[in-house]
Amino acid sequence: MAALGIDEDRPPDTGRYFGGGMEQFHHPRPVRDRRTFAPTPERAALLSDLTGTVLEIGSGDGVKAMCYPPGVTEIILVEPDPFVRETARHTCELGCPRARVVGGDFTALPVADATCSAVVCSLALCRADTTADALAEIRRVLRPGGRLRFYEHAVPKNPVTALATSLVSPLWRRACGGCRPDRDPVAEIRRAGFTVEHLQHLTFDRIGHVLGSAVPGPDTA
Repeated sequence: MAALGIDEDRPPDTGRYFGGGMEQFHHPRPVRDRRTFAPTPERAALLSDLTGTVLEIGSGDGVKAMCYPPGVTEIILVEPDPFVRETARHTCELGCPRARVVGGDFTALPVADATCSAVVCSLALCRADTTADALAEIRRVLRPGGRLRFYEHAVPKNPVTALATSLVSPLWRRACGGCRPDRDPVAEIRRAGFTVEHLQHLTFDRIGHVLGSAVPGPDTA
């Protein structure tokens, strides 16, 4: 705490000390405006109107927890990497007491069935070993009426660009924390039995992304 220069007798000024934060360590883009500390438009849209208990897969540096709206009473950040987890845990202890950072991954989210009002995946589904299994686990932890909020890579519409993305994907995966840019997250979400209720196409650094919301359809098992 001495390195941050925080007066231990006062609550930390999160706007002053924690900067813009990041979505994920393997995609270090900011979650907040560095001047105003307001959430970026993408992060604000991703979290809009959420309430209750929300689970987000991938903690980044923990600053993203400070972007959640006041209606969210508990934030569970699930992070598999021990170093990243401890970084986020330290940030949340100082600046966001309603958040807790826990170990876990897509294969076994560390919460009981039907516990969460929403699950947030921001540049995370691209890292799942098997997207179908990851979405099944997300579905398990969602309460009835719960939502999946996602912000992910989009598959290029141009066939040449799509082919290039597919060819570079194995190398990209090794260099960027398991990220697979050639996946089609929207198609995978629909295949897993979710209904996409909102979808927006965005561009970041000339790379296409999708931001949306989905709800589980009827269980046909």
